[in-house]
Amino acid sequence: MTERTEIAVLTSVHPRGDTRIRIREAGSLAKVLDRTVTLFVQDGKGDSVETGGKIRIIDTGRPPAKRAARMILGVWRMWRAVRTAQPRVVHLHDPELIPLGVILKCFGYRVVYDVHEDLPRQVLTKYWLPTIARWPVSWTMSACEWLAARVFDAIVPAEPKIAGRFPPQKTTLVQNFPILDELVTADSTPYQERPPHFAYIGGITRIRGINEMITALSCTKGIEGQDTQLCLAGAFQPAGLQEEVQASPGWRQVDFSGWADRKQVAGILGSVRAGLVVLHPTPKYLDAWPTKMFEYMSVGLPVIVSDFPLWRGIVENAGCGLLVDPLDPQAIADAMQWILDHPAEAEAMGRRGREAVEKHYYWETEAEKLVTLYNKLLSD
Repeated sequence: MTERTEIAVLTSVHPRGDTRIRIREAGSLAKVLDRTVTLFVQDGKGDSVETGGKIRIIDTGRPPAKRAARMILGVWRMWRAVRTAQPRVVHLHDPELIPLGVILKCFGYRVVYDVHEDLPRQVLTKYWLPTIARWPVSWTMSACEWLAARVFDAIVPAEPKIAGRFPPQKTTLVQNFPILDELVTADSTPYQERPPHFAYIGGITRIRGINEMITALSCTKGIEGQDTQLCLAGAFQPAGLQEEVQASPGWRQVDFSGWADRKQVAGILGSVRAGLVVLHPTPKYLDAWPTKMFEYMSVGLPVIVSDFPLWRGIVENAGCGLLVDPLDPQAIADAMQWILDHPAEAEAMGRRGREAVEKHYYWETEAEKLVTLYNKLLSD
């Protein structure tokens, strides 16, 4: 049986090690508030206790293969878990849990809704949704979030544009910036000694530019007889994409690690010349704040990123990288080759990126806002 907890964090979709949910938010609440945080997940990997007992992870069961079944069963499992734990605050991280949040409000719980993405816009590009269903689903999601904004105690969006959709008096913007030294390692390779390797860490999909990145590899000359290599870590979606990509000629220049924990990510980033974020210009990404780009910057890497207006302002103001057309593999290759041909300038870009993170884009300031919100919720 689950012990009683003051703060219950719920996700039926994200992995237990999700960077925003587990590492940044739950970690900060447990540390600063000195209270136990219980994270309820649905992954079939069992229960665990972390951070000296301050974070408990409760597995509500293996998720069903079918998306609809996962959503229905996930809500039911989370309902039972919350009723057993009897927390003071319930923090939801998935839109499919909004109906559960409404029910919990009726039972007197304080409910926080964490909005990671602009879902009403993003469902318009979801590959798993039939085209004819995308607009109705988008409208439905808008209606659900409208209800959440009026019923729940607080809304915690991850980006300024998302925050603009919710009532200001209930909204606390908590951006997904990196923890300053989380990915910095003492044994990283000196920049000028690194091989011609580049990194992409994150979800691997067509619209995140996997095909363009791999095609770009074969368009570069490398350095000193060494081929350019892509250090790739993450999960392919859909599953069939992995077989397709691995059959391409450029795959021989890819070092694929699969899913990587934070220590492994730090190791990868400490051995490459630059980080890639060449997402396609879709509604999902055009106005999104690029978390991975900030993580690359936090370890002193220059970045090669899509030339979107929002991202252009960040990169040009910091002088920390190169902007490219993400649909043009040759443009990506040219940027990679420039990084290799100008190591001193590239290293200086990385230093400026780190300085920008230290001044503007670091998690510790965001954690203060989240802690302030929770102090209010737990004291009322």
